[in-house]
Amino acid sequence: MKNIKLIEVPSEIGAGTRGASLGLDAIKIAALDFMSNFFVHFPSEKVPHENKLLYEPIESPYAKRIKGIASMYEKVSKAVSDSMKNNFFPVVISGDHSIAGATIAGIKMAKPKSKLGVIWIDAHADMHTPYTTPSGNLHGMPLAITINEDNEDCGVHELDSETTKYWNQLKNLGKIAPKVLPEDVVFISLRDFEKEEKHLIEKYGMKVVTTGEVRRKGPENVVRSVIRYLSDCTDIYISFDVDCLDSSISKGTGTPVSNGLREREAEDLVSKFMQNRKVCCFEIAEVNPTLDKENLMSEIAFNILQRSVNVLLMN
Repeated sequence: MKNIKLIEVPSEIGAGTRGASLGLDAIKIAALDFMSNFFVHFPSEKVPHENKLLYEPIESPYAKRIKGIASMYEKVSKAVSDSMKNNFFPVVISGDHSIAGATIAGIKMAKPKSKLGVIWIDAHADMHTPYTTPSGNLHGMPLAITINEDNEDCGVHELDSETTKYWNQLKNLGKIAPKVLPEDVVFISLRDFEKEEKHLIEKYGMKVVTTGEVRRKGPENVVRSVIRYLSDCTDIYISFDVDCLDSSISKGTGTPVSNGLREREAEDLVSKFMQNRKVCCFEIAEVNPTLDKENLMSEIAFNILQRSVNVLLMN
C-alpha cells in the first residue's frame, strides 16, 4: 500500500494552444460527476504557476517563455522530490507536458543514485530542442531536457545567450545530467514526430511500441516486455499524455493525432504498469477542456487516474 500525494500543476506556458491549465479543474469536475471523492481522499499540493506570462511578449522565439518554465521546473522538482523523501508516491496532474522534465528532475533529486526508466505514453516524442524546434513550444522538449540532448546535428536555429543559459539550466537542474539514459526510455503509441526526433531515436536505438503492437499483442504482453526491457532500472516513471488516445476520443487536447490507443487499451496499459513495484511516480498531462464538448477527455483522464491509483492502493 502506497501513500499517495497529488501534485497539481495547472501550467500551460509550454503549450502552443491555450487551455491546458484548465485541465486539472475539468478532471475534478469529472470526478464530481462520477460522485467520486478522489480529490478529497488524498493529500494534494498545488504548485503556483506562471501563466500570467501568456499575456506578455515572447522573448525567446525558439524556447517560448523559457524563463517561466525554469521557474516552474524549480518549484515542481522540489514538490516531487520533497514528497518522495517523505515516502509519498507522487501523482502529478499537469497542464502542458513540458512539466514532465521537472517531475523527472524531482525524482532524481530524491533518488540521485537511481537508474530511472521512463515510459512515455504519448503520440509525440517531445525530443525537440531550441536548436531544432519547429514551434518554439517547450512541451515538445521535456525528453531532450531529460536526456541532456541539444541535437546540434540537426540544429537550424542560432540561440541568443539568454535562451542558451536557461536551456542549460533546465538540463542541469539538480546538478544531474543526463537524468535518464536514452536507452532507458520507452515510447508507447508514438506516431507523430519530426525527422530531428527520428534522428535521436535511431542514434540511440530507443524503444518504440506502436499502437498496432499494443493491439496485436495486448496490453498485458506489452507491459511484460517493456518491464523486461527496463529490468536494469531501479525506478520507473510513467508519463501519460492524453493525446496518446485516438483523435476520435481525444478532442480535448491541443494536438490530437489519429491511429491512437482506445480508452480501454490505455487504461489497461497504465493500470498494469502500476502493478510493478519499481514504478515511483505517475503523471498525466495535456487535458484541454476548451477543445471538448462533453468534458469527455477529462472523464477518460479521470478514469485512468482513478484506476491507476486503485492499483497502487492494492499493491
